[in-house]
Amino acid sequence: MTQSATPAYRRLSVEERKTQLLAAALSLFAHHAPEDVSLDDVAEAAGVSRPLVYRYFPGGKQQLYEAALGSAAEQLNQCFDEPNETSPLSRLSRVLDRYLEFVDQHDTGFAALLQGGSVVETKRTTSIVDGVRRSAAEHIYQHMEVSEPGAPLRMTVRMWIAAVEAASLIWLDNDKQPPPAELRDWLVEQFVAVLKVTAGRDAQTAALVAALAETDPVPSA
Repeated sequence: MTQSATPAYRRLSVEERKTQLLAAALSLFAHHAPEDVSLDDVAEAAGVSRPLVYRYFPGGKQQLYEAALGSAAEQLNQCFDEPNETSPLSRLSRVLDRYLEFVDQHDTGFAALLQGGSVVETKRTTSIVDGVRRSAAEHIYQHMEVSEPGAPLRMTVRMWIAAVEAASLIWLDNDKQPPPAELRDWLVEQFVAVLKVTAGRDAQTAALVAALAETDPVPSA
């Protein structure tokens, strides 16, 4: 009887192994609250032993969670990148498409992250999350072609980002309804609406609203 060939074992480099473990952890944290994920779960998902997980993350679950959160933050930051080839609102629409896709893929983990209350939540994890919010705001200023936003505009954008987060959580809790494209358009319309309110009190925002009025409306789904 002919024996089947045994797959050749390839030793992973340090970075490759870390990447493998982080990918396994992210997948688990995406669908389970952080406190419900153990190192044994991560080891099993990665196909390695628990001691090996500890070798790369000697700080245990807390260190692994923070590293996974940092990796997720990098992925989320990439959602905000968009070439300046179309109108500002069109760019914002595509950014929201990618953001909602990220929320959809990370589901329970995203909700646990934003709602807080996790047993592994620390000042460092909170800082990572707030860093994503600050990055999102800076990208929005760029997409709106505003180089030096004043306090009223900054406050308006940060308030809208908070509204987007809240809408995302409600969307997950509502079985992801309405459809993503409909939610995206609604969020863009809300962005314009809050800008118009601020425009009544701030000249810079008023100029931005006037500029946006000359560009194409939100693209159809």
